[in-house]
Amino acid sequence: MVQGLLGTTPCGTMALMINVEVERHGNENVGGLMRRFSRKMQSSGVVRRVRSLRYHQRNLSDSKQKKEALNRISRTEKYLDLFKQGRKMPEKAKHR
Repeated sequence: MVQGLLGTTPCGTMALMINVEVERHGNENVGGLMRRFSRKMQSSGVVRRVRSLRYHQRNLSDSKQKKEALNRISRTEKYLDLFKQGRKMPEKAKHR
């Protein structure tokens, strides 16, 4: 018998417990059993839910959103001032 449970999500919140259970038929091999189990997991929606929660981030607070917006505005203004003056544009860091 193979079971699959969804308890806590990667971000630490509790999720709905979904129990997927598959029992072995007669002389069925392990590959067939695993295939049926994975198909049941897919159809139950567990895999889709876990993948959607994998990189979940909390919503930012209002004050933090406003602070980031102000930073973005000030950076844009500095960039435009440099552009008007004809100075060299600050290059973005290259990531590898």
